[in-house]
Amino acid sequence: MKRLSMVALAAGVMVLTLAGCSSGKSGDAGSLKQAGTTTTSARTTSAAATTTTIESPVDLPAAAPTAATVVKKTSAPNGAQTTCADFRDLTEDAEQQVIQQVLAAHPGSFLDGSPAAALSTAKLACLAGTYANTPVAVAIRVAPK
Repeated sequence: MKRLSMVALAAGVMVLTLAGCSSGKSGDAGSLKQAGTTTTSARTTSAAATTTTIESPVDLPAAAPTAATVVKKTSAPNGAQTTCADFRDLTEDAEQQVIQQVLAAHPGSFLDGSPAAALSTAKLACLAGTYANTPVAVAIRVAPK
């Protein structure tokens, strides 16, 4: 019986709190909207009045590079001995194959049975420039240095 009355009391307090919060915030939000609209329109009007000249758009030179295209490798050259530098240049399918090979080469590691965690760890570890020449297995700590 005491539990039921405590639940009813807690529900009543929550309803009153929510009712009090919603009525106070709607008035404040409305006044902020009106003040913000007035200020914004005043700023827009003054900015339009001061700017009278129109500049021509800037043309890019013809020799400017458009986008860097990086060709990803589809297979790992060294399998489980792939370095982080090579790992960063692989496609996602090739990355998964390398991780499967690393986990197969090092059974019983703490990442054994978690290829998704191993792949995420390898992606993060291989971002560091200091691990460029380090094998992925060493970088994700499943193999000793």
